[in-house]
Amino acid sequence: MTTTAIEKLDHHLHTFTEFAKRASGPSWLKKLREDAFARFCETGFPTTRDEDWRFTNVSAIARTPFELAQSATHLSNADIAQWHMENSAAELVFVDGYYVPELSRLQGVKGTVTNLQPAITSKEVESHLGRYLNIHRDPFSALNTAFAADGAYVRIRRGTLLENPIHLLFVSTQANTPRMVHPRNLLVCEMETQATFIEQYVSLGTGTVLSNSATELIAGENSNISHYMIEREDTAAFNVSTLRIQQERSSNVASHSLLLGGGLVRNNVHPVLAGEGSECLINGLFVGSGKQHLDNYMHVEHASPHCSSRQFYNGILDDHAHGVFHGRIVVHKDAQKTDAKQTNRNLLLSDDAQIDTKPQLEIYADDVKCTHGATIGQIEENALFYLRSRGIDEVSARRLLLLAFASECLDRMKPGPAQAHAEQLIHAHLLNVADHAHSQSARTSKGTGRNWEEVG
Repeated sequence: MTTTAIEKLDHHLHTFTEFAKRASGPSWLKKLREDAFARFCETGFPTTRDEDWRFTNVSAIARTPFELAQSATHLSNADIAQWHMENSAAELVFVDGYYVPELSRLQGVKGTVTNLQPAITSKEVESHLGRYLNIHRDPFSALNTAFAADGAYVRIRRGTLLENPIHLLFVSTQANTPRMVHPRNLLVCEMETQATFIEQYVSLGTGTVLSNSATELIAGENSNISHYMIEREDTAAFNVSTLRIQQERSSNVASHSLLLGGGLVRNNVHPVLAGEGSECLINGLFVGSGKQHLDNYMHVEHASPHCSSRQFYNGILDDHAHGVFHGRIVVHKDAQKTDAKQTNRNLLLSDDAQIDTKPQLEIYADDVKCTHGATIGQIEENALFYLRSRGIDEVSARRLLLLAFASECLDRMKPGPAQAHAEQLIHAHLLNVADHAHSQSARTSKGTGRNWEEVG
C-alpha cells in the first residue's frame, strides 16, 4: 500500500477511534463495527484496477478528509416542505445523518417504524443487522458498517397490507468543510406483507458531502415489496448507496432507482433470491448532464430453483456526463429452472457524453433461461422532424421523445403514490434536459420482447 493511501486511512482511523469512544450500542454491534473497519483498512478504497469499479474512479472521495457530522442542522417543516409526502403512510426525516423526530411522522403503520438507534438493543435488530450486507466484497459497505449509528428501522408485521408508501427522507445541508454521513437502514417485511418504501436523498445547500448509505431489506415468504431509491442531491455531492435484498420463498420484490443529481453517484443493488419461486424486478432510470458520473452496479444472485429476475435500466446523458451500467447475474448450481433477463438502453444527447455498459452472466446450473443485452443511440431525427412538422416546437418535441424513453421505466412501476411521485420528478427534470439540449443544438447547429411490469 502506498504512503498516500496509508495517510488517507490514517485520517479515517482517527475518525473511527473518536467515533467508537462516543458511539453507543451493545457488544455485538461494537464488534460488528470493529470487524468492518478492520476490513476497510485491509482493502482501502477501490480503484479502477478492481473489476467492479473499473469504470468509476473514486480517488476524489479517497483523498478528501471527510469528517462526521456532529449534529443535525436545525430545520423547520417549511425548509423541507418541498420534499414532504403528505400521502405517505409514515415519514422519517434525517438531517445530516441524524434523525429529527419533530420533522417526522410515524403513526399509521401496523408494526415498528422508528429510527434505528433506540431499537439497536433489541433481539430483532441483532438477528438481522449486518447479516446480509457483504462487507468483504465492497469497501464502502464496510465503511458504512464501521460508522453505523442511525437510520431507519421498519418491521412490517405478518399479513399487513400498506396502500401508501413509507418515506425515508435524508437531507444534506450546506457543508463548509467536507462532511460524511453513513445512514444504515433495516427494513424487515414479514411473510404475506405488502409495502412500499421510498428512500430519497436531497440537498439543502451545496458543499462537499459524502452520503454512504446501506439498506438491508428482508422480504418474507409470499411478501410483495417495492423499494424506490431517489437520488437528487447537489452536483457537488458524492453518493454511494447499497441496497441488499434477501428474498424468501415466493416473495416478489421490485427495486426502482431514479438518479437525477449528485456529482459522483454509485448505485449498488444486490438481491439474493434465496427462496424457491421468488421473483425480482430491478428497474431504473439515470439522467446526467454537466460532468455528472452515474454508476449503476447490479449483482443478482439466483440461489434457489424456479426463480425469475428482470433488469431494465435506461440512461439519458448530456454534455460531458458519464454513465455506467454493470449488470451481473449469478446463477448458482442449485438454482435450476432460473429465468433471468437483463436489458440496458441508453440515449446520448451530445457527442461528449459517455456510457460504459457491461451486461454479464455467470451460470453454474444447466437448466436455465438467461439473456442480456445493451443498446446505445441518439434521439431519432426523423421522429423529431415528424413532431416539428405537426406544429410542435423543438423543446416540446424533444421532451416528448425523452418522456417516451423514460416512460418505459415508469410503466413498470405499480400505480399509486410512489409512481406518481416518480413521474412528477421525471417530467420536471426532463423538461430542463430538453430545454438544455435545444440550447446546445442551437449553439452548435448540429443534428444529433415481453413487458415485465411490477406485480400488483
